[in-house]
Amino acid sequence: MQSWASPHGRPLPPVGQRTLVMGVLNVTPDSFSDGGQLPTREAVVARAREMMASGADVLDIGGESTRPGAAWVSADDELARVLPAITAVRQALPDVPLSIDTYKAEVAEAAVAAGADIINDVWGLAFGLSAEERARWREPARDVAGVVDPGRLWERLPAHRPGSPSPATNAASPLRVSPMALAAARTKAPVILMHNRLDRNYRDFWGDMLLDLQMSLALACAAGIPPHQLWLDPGFGFAKTPAHNLEVLRELRRIVALGFPVLVGTSRKSTLGLVLGTGVDDRCEAGGATIVWAIQQGCAMVRVHDVRESVRFARTADAIKAGLNFSPPDHG
Repeated sequence: MQSWASPHGRPLPPVGQRTLVMGVLNVTPDSFSDGGQLPTREAVVARAREMMASGADVLDIGGESTRPGAAWVSADDELARVLPAITAVRQALPDVPLSIDTYKAEVAEAAVAAGADIINDVWGLAFGLSAEERARWREPARDVAGVVDPGRLWERLPAHRPGSPSPATNAASPLRVSPMALAAARTKAPVILMHNRLDRNYRDFWGDMLLDLQMSLALACAAGIPPHQLWLDPGFGFAKTPAHNLEVLRELRRIVALGFPVLVGTSRKSTLGLVLGTGVDDRCEAGGATIVWAIQQGCAMVRVHDVRESVRFARTADAIKAGLNFSPPDHG
């Protein structure tokens, strides 16, 4: 299977050899656990160097908090936060894979143009679509429910073709392709499709969740994004109760079975605080437990704040999973 590739030709870490670690690099004033900690370009670069030295494989730069109740940020304000950070990190660490954490089309395109390699979208390419449009996009997704081979899936989904009536309209159907899906396709960057929805009204939790993810895949296919450039994320903490969050971890293999690499981001989230009865800065052990569990279920990358500790959890879990195939790494 073809591996994911940066539009800049920068090497991205191979998928599947070991669990990858994505370090969170927020340049927001109000993120739930680390808002306002990186007020200058120098502080951003220092944190980036620290994370890479601790074992991070990818750095995820975000300019808008997605915590419950966070203030909405305009695209201009978000760009004013993330572009200087991307430029500074890219100048200091030219070979580091960078991800842009955004759901806005204009931010994604500008960030990739500035040097980001990957788009991490918490709305799974569906931002900008109405509830009715999302419901209509679930229909082609429903047609491929149960298809777990990415190649076969792409053959059966409607694809965007040149010459369609509108650049935002799928030629094979009247469904409108989202602005973010089309923008992501133009960048030629890998895209992480996170599960999210407008409400928590699940009729059948797993059936609805898998259908939502298939909807995001259908949008990606319609926009012309190749399957080897796509990841899935269960969206721990998004449009889910604490019980839902724990369930998506418990049965993560159901998402892994769709055939795409899976990213899991549980770091410091409120469900872990609820389990332990601890504050936001005292959840590292709970995060480590979720990392070990997710790796056992087949996840390919974890998104974390505490890179040094998380790398150790991941390496140990990888070693256990390897069993008789374990080969001691070279720590020199």
